[in-house]
Amino acid sequence: MDNDLQSLTQALRDFAEARDWAQFHSPKNLASALSVEAAELLEHFQWLTEAQSQSLNADKKAEVAAEAADVLLYLLQLCDKLDIDLVEAARLKMVVNARKYPVASARGSSQKHKAA
Repeated sequence: MDNDLQSLTQALRDFAEARDWAQFHSPKNLASALSVEAAELLEHFQWLTEAQSQSLNADKKAEVAAEAADVLLYLLQLCDKLDIDLVEAARLKMVVNARKYPVASARGSSQKHKAA
């Protein structure tokens, strides 16, 4: 795993340990919290047009950044609990996606992949 992610993961362990929160951090609970935080991130874009979503003011952008951080932190904790190397998993997923969406057939298209 990337060194920055490793140090952030360790900081999360230390933070939880100092508060005796590890007892609450089951994979199920962390996945649930991750889902809630992702929904809170999405809430900032609810009812915005495409153009509005691409030109957030500084205050709104800071709020979105805080929610994105929550999503990242819960995802790191979940992966830590399950001993998943998130960076390696992401690299492997990119390989799968490259095969699933070859440039020749996917370029410029937002269509979902259709299994053959």
